[in-house]
Amino acid sequence: MGFLVVAAFLGLFMLGFPVVYAILLPSILYVLVEGLPFGLLAQRITYALDSFPLVAVPLFIFVGNLMNLSGITDRIFRFAYTLVGRMPGGLAQVNVFGSLIFSGMSGAALADIGGLGRIEIDAMKKRGFDPSFAGAVTAASATLGPIFPPSIPLIVYGSVTSVSIVQLLVAGIMPAVLCTALLMLTVLIVAIRHGHARAERWPTAGELVGTLVPALPAILAPALMVGGMTAGAFTPTEAAAITAVYVIFISGVLYRELTPAHLWHSAVLTARSSSAILIIVASAALFGWILAVEQVPQTFAAALLGWSKDPLMLLIIANLIFFVAGMFLDSTTATLLLVPIIAPPLVMAGVDPVQLGIVTIFNLMLGLLTPRLWVCRCSSCRISPKSRSGSCCGHLCLSTFRWFPRLSSSP
Repeated sequence: MGFLVVAAFLGLFMLGFPVVYAILLPSILYVLVEGLPFGLLAQRITYALDSFPLVAVPLFIFVGNLMNLSGITDRIFRFAYTLVGRMPGGLAQVNVFGSLIFSGMSGAALADIGGLGRIEIDAMKKRGFDPSFAGAVTAASATLGPIFPPSIPLIVYGSVTSVSIVQLLVAGIMPAVLCTALLMLTVLIVAIRHGHARAERWPTAGELVGTLVPALPAILAPALMVGGMTAGAFTPTEAAAITAVYVIFISGVLYRELTPAHLWHSAVLTARSSSAILIIVASAALFGWILAVEQVPQTFAAALLGWSKDPLMLLIIANLIFFVAGMFLDSTTATLLLVPIIAPPLVMAGVDPVQLGIVTIFNLMLGLLTPRLWVCRCSSCRISPKSRSGSCCGHLCLSTFRWFPRLSSSP
C-alpha cells in the first residue's frame, strides 16, 4: 500500500498538480481506505508544525526581506565593488562576493536574487555586460545562501534527521567559501576571454575603509551567529530571532532608513513565503508517517544495502537521486520526502550524516539552475530577460567536497 501512495504522488505530480495537492490527496485517500480516524490528519499536521527549530525559517525569511528594503543590500554592494571591482570580471566578481556576504544574514537563494541580484544585474547591464551572463552569474551565486550559515534548507534538514543544526551550519562554511572561490575563478577566466569591463583602478585605503564601515554590521552578523551557536550561547532558532532584532537595530538606528512601512511589507512577504513552506512541511510529515507505517524506508534501505554497502558508492547514488529530484522539486519538498528514506541506509553504511546533509542540500540547489524547476533561473530572468545560467561550476564544487569529506564536515 505504501508504494501505491508513492506512485499516486508521482502520478499527480507529473500530471501537473501543485506539490501540496500531490502529497495530500494520496495521504487522505490512504486514511479513508484504511479506515483510520479522520482526526489523524489534523493530529499529524499539527505535530509536524509543533517544532522549535522550524521557528527559525520565518525569522530568517523576515531578515532577508528586511535587508532588501532597508538599504543593507546597497551597502554590501558598494563594499564588494570597492574590494573586488578591479579584478578581471569587475561587477561579475562583485556579484559573487556580494552574494556570500548577503547569505551570511538571509540564508535563502531567492532573497539574494530579489534584493542584491536586482542591483547587480542592473549595474552589470549598464557597464555593457551581456544580460545572459549577468543573469547566469546572479543565479549561480545565489545558491551560496542555502549552504553558508544561516541556511534555511539546512535547518529543515536538521529538523527532519535530528542531526545537530549547529554542526550542519558550521559544516556549510568551507563548502560555501570553496564555491565562492570556484565561481570567482570561473568568472575570471570568462572575463579574460571576453574582455569584460572592470574598475579603472584599485581602491585606496581610505576608499576601502569608507565602504567597509557602513557594511561592517552586515559582515559581522554571520560571525556573531556562528560564534554564539558554537559557544552554546543560543540555539539556531534563538540566533534567528537575535539576527532579526540585529537587522532592525542597524537599519533603524545606525542607517536610519527603516520605516514602519518597511516592517509591515517585510512581515507580509514573510507570511506569504513561510506559509508556502510550512504547508509543505505539514503535508510531507503526514506523507512520511504513512510511508513509515507501511515500512517503505526499511524496504528501500534493505534493497540499497543489499546492492552495495560501500559508503562512497552509496553517496554517489544519493548524489544522483537528489540532483534529479532537484530538477523537479523545491529543496524543502525534496528534503522532507526523500531524506527520511535515503539518509538511514547511508548513515548505517558509514556516511557522515553532516556531510550527507551538505551534499544533499547542494545537489538540490543545483536543481534551482537546471530543468525542470529553474527557480533561480526564472527569478533572474525576471530581472534580466535574456539570462541563461549553467551549473558546471557547481558540479566542480560538489565533486570537490564529495571526494574530500573533511571539507563538508563540522570540526
